[in-house]
Formats: sequence, structure tokens, C-alpha cells
Amino acid sequence: MNERILVIEDEAAMRTALADLLTSEGYRALTAADGERGLERALDEKPDLILLDIMMPKLDGFALCAELRRLANAVPVLMLTAKGDVEDRVTGLDAGADDYLVKPFSTEELLARVRALLRRVERKTRMPLKLKLDDVEIDLARQTAMRGKRQLRLTAKEFAMLRLMAEGEGEPVSRERFLDTVWGYAAFPTTRTVDNHIASLRAKLEKHPAAPRWIKTVHGVGYKLDL
Repeated sequence: MNERILVIEDEAAMRTALADLLTSEGYRALTAADGERGLERALDEKPDLILLDIMMPKLDGFALCAELRRLANAVPVLMLTAKGDVEDRVTGLDAGADDYLVKPFSTEELLARVRALLRRVERKTRMPLKLKLDDVEIDLARQTAMRGKRQLRLTAKEFAMLRLMAEGEGEPVSRERFLDTVWGYAAFPTTRTVDNHIASLRAKLEKHPAAPRWIKTVHGVGYKLDL
């Protein structure tokens, strides 16, 4: 295991405990005691994952995460905080965090979240940037979809949903995951929003939207892309 994980946490005891835990699990742990130093290490050392506290001196976690995203740094960020309010979770996700864990938490849950985020990164590196669904060709990087020479007009959220399903490599994506990743809960949409967008995607991409070949429903779970 060669993944490098940067722990940005101002409480020395927590910082040391997290670094020791990650090291014991075979990860390479890097640390920073404040937001400014954490941002420097994130940009200089390019870790595979960041564990980020929110309430820190010099630069708080929200501002640090937002600055990373402004600089087009896509490193996954798991926010660790004593703040558990919905408003704080929304703020963190809107700033670009990938996941959120409220203190106190179990080491088992923390490690499970770490593994999940690292798997997501691995899937993205393997994910095909182009999809071919019968006579439809989709370029996820350029966000274009063509049926022959005719361009299909997909929205940014529809491309994001396709990308998320492509990352899943045939595994179903839950409605909650769609909301969390594509919408970020910023507009507080409902799971019905996901269903409506899936219906729109099928209408644009499937030859028979009522009996879809590519975008399949997994009852009780969500949707998957059957490539």
C-alpha cells in the first residue's frame, strides 16, 4: 500500500493518533498543524487523500478546501469535525469536500471512508472517457454526445450522472449518492429529482426508453450503466 494521506489537524493528540492509525494500516501519513501549512503540503506533495479538520488557525478547513478546488486540485477530501449541523455539512460539500465524518467517530468507520474514497479515485483513473451506446457516442471529458452527426443536448448534471455511473463499473449508484455528488444538497433536491433526470437521460440516449438497454434500474438501490 503506497497511498499517501495528509492529515491536517491542529490538535496534536488527534493528529498523532490519526497518523499512527494510518501508518499501522500500511498508508504513508503526512501531517500539518494548521491550514496554511496544510495547503502548502497539499500542493507541494500531492497526497492521494486529505483528512481535514475544519476549525483551525490561520486557514479553516472550508477555506482550504475551496482554495484547492479553485486551483483545480481534485485530491479527495474527507472532512473531520465536531460540527455536525446540516448547514456545516452543506458548507463543506459546497466547498468541494468529498465526504464528511463527525467527531467522535470509530476507527473502523474512518478507515472504511478512507478505503471508499481511495477506491473512487482508482475507478476514476480506469474510467473510460468515451462511451458508445449503440449509435450514440459520448465524450465525458468534452461533455459532448452525438448520434451519428447529430448532437444530443445533455445538461451538465446529466453528464455528471453518466460519469458517476461509468465510475461505478457496473455497480449501482444510489439516489443519495447522486444527490450528494451531482447536486451537493445545495438546492435540497429530493430523490425524485434523480428519477426525473434519469428519465430525461433515457429519453435522449435509449432507443426504447421504457425498456432501457443501457441505463438500468436496480430496485431498492438506484441506477447503473450496463456497458
